[in-house]
Amino acid sequence: MKKIHVVIITGLSGSGKSTALQALEDIGFFCIDNLPVILLPKFIAMTLQSSPEIKQVAMVMDLREKNFTERYELVFEKLKKKGYKIEILFLEASEESLLLRYSVTRRTHPLSPTGSITEGIQTEVEKMSSLRQMADTIIDTTAINVHQLKDIVQRKFLPKSRKRRMIINVMSFGYRYGLPADADLVIDVRFLPNPYFVESLKNHNGHNPAVEKYVLDNAESKKFLKKTIDMMNFLIPLYEKEGKARLNIGFGCTGGKHR
Repeated sequence: MKKIHVVIITGLSGSGKSTALQALEDIGFFCIDNLPVILLPKFIAMTLQSSPEIKQVAMVMDLREKNFTERYELVFEKLKKKGYKIEILFLEASEESLLLRYSVTRRTHPLSPTGSITEGIQTEVEKMSSLRQMADTIIDTTAINVHQLKDIVQRKFLPKSRKRRMIINVMSFGYRYGLPADADLVIDVRFLPNPYFVESLKNHNGHNPAVEKYVLDNAESKKFLKKTIDMMNFLIPLYEKEGKARLNIGFGCTGGKHR
């Protein structure tokens, strides 16, 4: 088996292919949307030659490509015979569920741009039936949300030797400059002792041992720190369960320098 793993994400329009692609990107796959299937062999060859560090590739391929149904089987079989690991992930959902999603997004169906969405769905189901039979994995997204789909996809393709972990970024900020735009949690710590009003500490920042001692030796600071840790121990597993890839936590005081 050659050292590149290719996951082909395909299936019905509106079934969650973009979400599945994002899920694989979050665990380290190199991702491409809507690559013409005829270019797949050339892309793999170029990747192995010029970017050998890329070991996992995921791409969405579907009926947006005009001649997709006439080409995919031959291309996939040729690559498999050459020793490449090609996996097909097929996503689908019930007609009722797809109709509801289209009504929410107000988009037209790619196979029926001027006609009935129902007809477009039925045509797509028929044209994709052969590819569905070739699929290594089929996921019905009728009764699951985007977070559940991401979790299912990542559990399927994340190597057993790697455990999916959420990235946690902790920052300090000053309220006088406004809230951090990317903060998920904001904690106001202006009630803690403020080194700004201590002349010997005023010009130091929160990395200074004397500043740290001044703030954390306070009984209320210790109690706050313990309760904050307890809260994070409760919240972080829940965010991970929800499929959150990154958590940004902001601790704010007036200027942000001493935290």
